[in-house]
This record gives sequence, C-alpha cells and structure tokens, in this order.
Amino acid sequence: MVTQVRPSQLDDWLHRHAGQQPLVLDVREALELQAASVQPQGFELRHIPMNQIPQRLGELQPDRPTACLCHHGMRSMQVALFLERNGFDEVVNLAGGIDAWTLERDPSVPRY
Repeated sequence: MVTQVRPSQLDDWLHRHAGQQPLVLDVREALELQAASVQPQGFELRHIPMNQIPQRLGELQPDRPTACLCHHGMRSMQVALFLERNGFDEVVNLAGGIDAWTLERDPSVPRY
C-alpha cells in the first residue's frame, strides 16, 4: 500500500532520506505546469505526465525515494501504485497535490 504524505509532512519524509536525493515526480500535464509549479528544496523535481510514465519508466530509479505529485492527489496516487507494482521500493503519494502544497507549504504557488 502506498503511503500518503501531506505537503506539510514532506520535510520529515525528505529528512528520513537524507543523502539519497529524493525525487518529486510531477505527473501533471504541461498546461498545468504553466499554471503552477513547485520549487525544489531538498529534492530533485522531474516532470513526466501520467500517460507517459509506462513508456518512460526506464528514466526512473526503483531504489530512489520518489514522491508523486499532481493537482489534487488522485493521478499521483495511480502513478505511485503503478511504480510500486513495478518494483519501486520507496514511493509515496503527495496527498492533496499541488493544491494542498499551496495551502500547507508555499502560498506563493498559484491555485487553479
């Protein structure tokens, strides 16, 4: 079962993986990125739209801590489950998505 991590809890999750350079995988569409995006702080940020994940799975490392992000947390949960089924050891879903990110972590990120 994929763990849910709220944006307000992300620093704790990152701290548990210190030295491993965690990845936040943004699975939203390009137009959504234009509306709002997060700034990497203690993690690498990579954008791969949800529908491209199966074809681009080889670009991701199964042993790397990965947190999946979308608008509200539904698509990212599906991607997290897919990654888990494909051998990813440490994958979490950012519950509430970028919308919760704005409310809990960085109010400068526009809501849409």
